[in-house]
Amino acid sequence: MDKTIREADGLLMRKFTPGEEVLPVPGEENILITSALPYCNNVPHLGNIIGSTLSADCFARYCRSRNRITAYVCGTDEYGTATENQALKEGITPQELCDKYHALHKEVYDWFELSFNHFGRTSTPEHTEISQSIYLNLYKNDLLLKETNLQLYCEHDHRFLADRFVEGTCPYCGYEDARGDQCDSCTRPLDPIELINPRCKIDKSHVVTTRSSDHMYIELDKLQPRLEAWIKESWKKGKWSSNSVINADGQFIDARLKQGLRPSPVTRDLKWGVPVPTPEGKEDGMEGKVLYVWFDAPIGYPSITKTWIHEKWEEWWFHPEHVKLYQFMGKDNVYFHTVLFPSMEIGDGRNWTMLHHISTTEYLNYETGKFSKSRGVGVFGPDAKKTGLPPSIFRYYLLSARPETGDTMFSWADLIAANNNTLIKNFGNFINRVLKFVAGKNYGGVLPDSKDQPGPLSPESDVDAAFVKDINALYTLYIETMDAVKLRQGLAITMQISSRGNQYLQDSGLDNTLFNTKPERCAQVILRAINLIYGLSAIIYPFMPAISATILEQLNAPARTVPTELGIDILPGHHIGKAAPLFKLIDEKKAEEWRHMFGGVHDAVQAAEAQTPVSKRKAVAAKKAAAVVAKSDGPKSAEVIELESKRDAQAQLVRAIKSGQAPEGSDLQEALAELLKLKAKIADAEVAK
Repeated sequence: MDKTIREADGLLMRKFTPGEEVLPVPGEENILITSALPYCNNVPHLGNIIGSTLSADCFARYCRSRNRITAYVCGTDEYGTATENQALKEGITPQELCDKYHALHKEVYDWFELSFNHFGRTSTPEHTEISQSIYLNLYKNDLLLKETNLQLYCEHDHRFLADRFVEGTCPYCGYEDARGDQCDSCTRPLDPIELINPRCKIDKSHVVTTRSSDHMYIELDKLQPRLEAWIKESWKKGKWSSNSVINADGQFIDARLKQGLRPSPVTRDLKWGVPVPTPEGKEDGMEGKVLYVWFDAPIGYPSITKTWIHEKWEEWWFHPEHVKLYQFMGKDNVYFHTVLFPSMEIGDGRNWTMLHHISTTEYLNYETGKFSKSRGVGVFGPDAKKTGLPPSIFRYYLLSARPETGDTMFSWADLIAANNNTLIKNFGNFINRVLKFVAGKNYGGVLPDSKDQPGPLSPESDVDAAFVKDINALYTLYIETMDAVKLRQGLAITMQISSRGNQYLQDSGLDNTLFNTKPERCAQVILRAINLIYGLSAIIYPFMPAISATILEQLNAPARTVPTELGIDILPGHHIGKAAPLFKLIDEKKAEEWRHMFGGVHDAVQAAEAQTPVSKRKAVAAKKAAAVVAKSDGPKSAEVIELESKRDAQAQLVRAIKSGQAPEGSDLQEALAELLKLKAKIADAEVAK
């Protein structure tokens, strides 16, 4: 079929090929994007996906739709205690576990149409090399401190027990099954050595004693002045999203920064990890130890880049003068990306490309509660495809519900409504109505001559001046919003553009009567609407790339960049492709079917009763969680109403602390702990009712 597209510099989008070498070019916009590395011992759920990888992919695709030179890297975080622990549970080696879950993560992200330039992993020689070089530079720069500490030791296995390998009685509340890193009852963070009657999780019959062990710590206290100066400069230049380290007014709100940073651990007594290197000519007692996972994990970003483009990785990571780094993550990862990793880069002494903009999310909850793998609640990994829905619908709904400023909730009813109303009746209707009209008997699939000149339309002296002005204003707002990484708002603006297109068709009276009575005006409306659709194909691309590709196929046009003005870019005489609806109606009854499929209520009770062996604590917790999900919608008791009132007040205090507006002396960790206690009490009261 004949294609008639206006020729203009920058009109068409550069082709993207995963894995192909992409290098920054001085003088151009070079965007380096990372999403928090998913840990390689579990399956991601929808909240994990929107929290980092999907959000980063959306922004990467937007940057490519602006013809910016873009590199998006991610991969599995594979070292540490959790990997060793999970491998023991599954009866395989840590490497086998990582191979299994790396492939699973890749399968999930491929299904969700994530466009990594490279999806790698941290268990590579490149990762070891870069991690060890940073460690040695910190050592050389006198920023590592050796301390001797008492640690728990398993006499049977002849190994020190990291926090995930031990449990015991909480010294604060007496809870008997507290973990080595935190008590699930009182929520206090713990050091394994604090536990009363500690037990080895591998085998509770093993004798656990204490022994001393030497470890290295990075002296964050020495680096804090330079770190704080960098944070304030980067926060201002990069317009960081609201986060738990620095608020919208540029004030530090992280308790650790306010109280003064302390040395942070760099090494661990584990077998699975990056071996701690020995400084040349110096014995420092670190033989047989590995780097702490929170030290080496963020180094995965440059190391994964190196596994992709080899020695050219430095062109992205050591040129801050012409590369901007955007990092995406959930709110619980902010400290490590704004304090720990930047401190490591500053202390390393090389000219690192450091964080320009951080984009964080709150939590996406599932229906009436939280995603829970153990209870089978929520959509995990490749299970989304069990619904029969295409990835585009999940991408649209997750991005429209992206928890940018507060927690949001995934709802099957809302997903169906979004598809049946917004996508079909608004976006899909506009595109299908125009394409069907062109494909019909009036034009036979060939665009008519509207007498419009190729290029931007005049917003002043034209019969459609108001329409052109509105679209141009929406284009500008879309670009400003997406540049600011406000993805949820960017998607909403996209729907406003298609809605304005629908209004234009109505105001113009597009139908057979217009074709028969005013053929020149009909041709004008058609050509302008077709070119608005062409613009929408680029604007929707970050959110629903498959839908963008379908629109281009129906237009019979090449991929284009995001327009800044409404213009005539597809010209008269152009042959369009076959018109067809972009979306299918979803039966509203499917909501209940999918709630049952992914709700986990019955599975949780059965698991609590049938799992053998199982601790009493876990059985009670599973039953309690299931009962909360399945509770009746009857009237609330006075106790529940009072507790909910206290919960809401406590939640308000937490928000005030995060925004820096709480009374002096308020502690975020204590406030969060109290909020969790109130939520637990409400759950108990509801179960009792």
